[in-house]
Amino acid sequence: MTNTLKVYMKSKNKKTAVNKEFTDECAKILSAVSDALYAIGGKWKLMIIIAMARGNNRFTELQRQVKGISARVLSNELKELELNGFIVKKVSVGYPVTIEYELLPYSYTLNEVVKAMTKWGIQHRQKIKNDLASASHRSTKSLKKI
Repeated sequence: MTNTLKVYMKSKNKKTAVNKEFTDECAKILSAVSDALYAIGGKWKLMIIIAMARGNNRFTELQRQVKGISARVLSNELKELELNGFIVKKVSVGYPVTIEYELLPYSYTLNEVVKAMTKWGIQHRQKIKNDLASASHRSTKSLKKI
């Protein structure tokens, strides 16, 4: 037996051993993921960062590139990205006044996250297509039996 601490919890008169080290690790992971989701979670933040990384730095360019986002939501998301240190808003004085957003170096720490999500998204889309195709094939076979 290892030196790991064990905590016994009663659940309907059953004693269940829970590895304390495991629950601490789980809490640490959940906390880290929660922090990440707070900073970049939601439907739009990563998509905005990706669009900006591809050269879309003005509000209207971002709204055009990120399909389905309203001006109000884009404005709020840009403010949150700025607060979390991913972007900076640059206002040029002159006529006309131009506002551009620029990615800060910290935003590039998300490269691996974006790569992993891209890979997973492609795999997931393919899985759904395959599942739909096989379900359609099964239903067609069962209809032929009738």
